[in-house]
Amino acid sequence: MFFDVVVASKALVLVSIPLLHSEAFHLSLTPGQSRKSFVLQINKSVSLWWPFGHGEQPLYELEIQIKVEGGETFNAQRKVAFRTVELIQEPIPSSPGLSFYFRINGRPIFLKGSNWIPVHAFQDQVTADMISVLLRSAQKANMNALRVWGGGVYEQDLFYSLCDTYGIMIWQDFMFACALYPTEKDFIQTVREEVTQQVRRLKSHPSVVIWSGNNENEAAMAADWFNISAAERPLYVRDYVSLYVENIRDLVLQEDGTRPFLVSSPTNGVESEKEGWVAHDPYDPHYGDTHYYSYYNDCWNWTAFPRTRFASEYGFQSWPSFSTLRKVSVSSDWDFSSKFSSHRQHHEDGNQQMLKQAELHYILPNRSDPVQRYRDTLYITQVMQAQCVKIQTEFYRRSRSDIVEGKGHTMGTLYWQLNDIWQGPSWSSVEFGGKWKMLHYWAADFYAPVLSAAVEDEGDLLIYAVSDTHSERHKVKATVKFFSWSSFDAVCSLESNVTTVKAGGSTLVFQHPISALLEQCGSCTRRSCVVTFHLSSPEGQMISPLNHLFLSSPRHAEGLQKPGITFTVKDAGIVQSFVVTLRCSFPAVYVWLDVDDIPGHFNVNGFLMLSNTSTVTFGAWRPTTAEEITANLHITSLRDVY
Repeated sequence: MFFDVVVASKALVLVSIPLLHSEAFHLSLTPGQSRKSFVLQINKSVSLWWPFGHGEQPLYELEIQIKVEGGETFNAQRKVAFRTVELIQEPIPSSPGLSFYFRINGRPIFLKGSNWIPVHAFQDQVTADMISVLLRSAQKANMNALRVWGGGVYEQDLFYSLCDTYGIMIWQDFMFACALYPTEKDFIQTVREEVTQQVRRLKSHPSVVIWSGNNENEAAMAADWFNISAAERPLYVRDYVSLYVENIRDLVLQEDGTRPFLVSSPTNGVESEKEGWVAHDPYDPHYGDTHYYSYYNDCWNWTAFPRTRFASEYGFQSWPSFSTLRKVSVSSDWDFSSKFSSHRQHHEDGNQQMLKQAELHYILPNRSDPVQRYRDTLYITQVMQAQCVKIQTEFYRRSRSDIVEGKGHTMGTLYWQLNDIWQGPSWSSVEFGGKWKMLHYWAADFYAPVLSAAVEDEGDLLIYAVSDTHSERHKVKATVKFFSWSSFDAVCSLESNVTTVKAGGSTLVFQHPISALLEQCGSCTRRSCVVTFHLSSPEGQMISPLNHLFLSSPRHAEGLQKPGITFTVKDAGIVQSFVVTLRCSFPAVYVWLDVDDIPGHFNVNGFLMLSNTSTVTFGAWRPTTAEEITANLHITSLRDVY
């Protein structure tokens, strides 16, 4: 341990962890002495801190007492935990390049999460509740990691303390992003002070698992974002190395030798180091981490995604809900061609990109009421975003065990982004104010500890079992059903053989030609039916969320009717919990429940309703009644918007 304190007089410091029966460590300090390392003798075995989903997060109270000679006695407490973290970059059989994954307490851990941006444009407006709601939302979506983006802020102490408690690992960027920075002596000195203060402040938190020098600045240099002339490039590279390697990196390694450090993100890691810290292609999927965005290419085409070692940024935009936008708009703004819509969109061509991507697979809203059409369009952007990020994330999770053409062994997915800084269109899964978008509800499923994921590959239906567990004896079978859009009865149902799933791996559990399955089902075609599937134990216990695969775009669905959904709301008998019973006349796609400004979330949302009755629960974050929820509940399905 390191102890940092400055005293004006001689002092005696006593350090102990009572719960672990540690021997009180006595440390004498003289005036001006600010740092000393020591070993604290612990006489009881410790429980290790684990990421969420892999174990518990025990935190121990470290007690500090400072007795100043001839003066006062000061007491302080700090939570500490015990864990190890390694970033493994080593050769992979049958693949060029190197691995890139985190090993916590000796175990490989797949990072599942997103990117964190500032909670509010004005930091003095950030409250403890805002941070807590977002972090609880991340954990409820089965996330175990967040990347604190280098274009934002170093978060306040509460953020890191809650991440310690919730088991959310933090990839901590230093605050440098997408820009060139000076290297004059005065600026470098302020950087060194900034780095020193932040590392000393944060290094006691077990949740912080890696430091990263900047966001996308290596990629910016490699791809010449700033149009640097060939003659000046060596100077800019030297400045880059001076700032991020010779200052930030060296200082971090002096202050904290317990965590890995990356100079940039994306990066090729040790390969970038070999190439002078600026790789020829920092996006090379054979090394390090990648950022990948493609808005006009069809997101349903999973073969276009990079089979990367680690996906630290990717995503698609959507608009937030009507209730969130209504707080900062007036009725004349409620149109996609309004000045408001243009002003709130800070991504070039972003609004058109959303609609073009959605139009590939859905009929765009066309109801005559302009306000309802606006609300429907907000909804369709969230449908598109959820489906796109789901497809991409499931591809990465499936790729954790695969090497295809030398690429694969993906070991992390951090989509862009978790939260919003204001009310407007963005890549977030949680709106400004804490309301969940459809994507966040879906994240809880595609980040489930055990996932069933399906794709069509060369005419075959492939279903994979993806497991984050550490048990080699995980036996599963897949249940596959075909449903017609015009009926609640499954057209046909099949089961796979029992398969042993790899510990911490992805295993193919079902493979059949789709043409043969459709022929076997008789009355099904690609356009008239949808496939659902899940994993269960050999005894039949369901162990993965129910998933689905469209065999053609929903815009071409044959037999899809307006479902005519009705509902009733009742008190669930638990404080601020309510049961919503839905009834419909026909199967419904992307059923979306919205209660306007009543804060809280549903247990499921944005789902396929393939039975005439379904039950959903709503947990409110403030006192409310079944009557208030009934008055504010809006239900939308895909067929309702056109």
